[in-house]
Amino acid sequence: MAKGVKPRVKVPKKAAAGDTITIKTLISHKMESGQRKDDDGNVIPRSIINRFTCDFNGENVVDVTLEPAISTNPYLEFEAKVPEAGEFKFTWYDDDGSVYEESKKIAIE
Repeated sequence: MAKGVKPRVKVPKKAAAGDTITIKTLISHKMESGQRKDDDGNVIPRSIINRFTCDFNGENVVDVTLEPAISTNPYLEFEAKVPEAGEFKFTWYDDDGSVYEESKKIAIE
């Protein structure tokens, strides 16, 4: 597990049924492409968040594959339609097999 990894998510607390909302995610992760060398000339192993998913009440909303060119602390912003009250589940997958999760509930007004 990478050190200091912290997922953050911003989801509105309420929305009207059928509204499209903006979701913002950021995960603190150093991200190493596997192409750089350390001071001794050894290749620094690749260590990136390679996949991100978002589900709403068990149904997939977003599934993104990330490549080594992704920046440090990847930020993703996207829109989702909210048909009902429920919970968004966010999952980030690391090269080392670690999985980071966060969830946020949304109510219908």
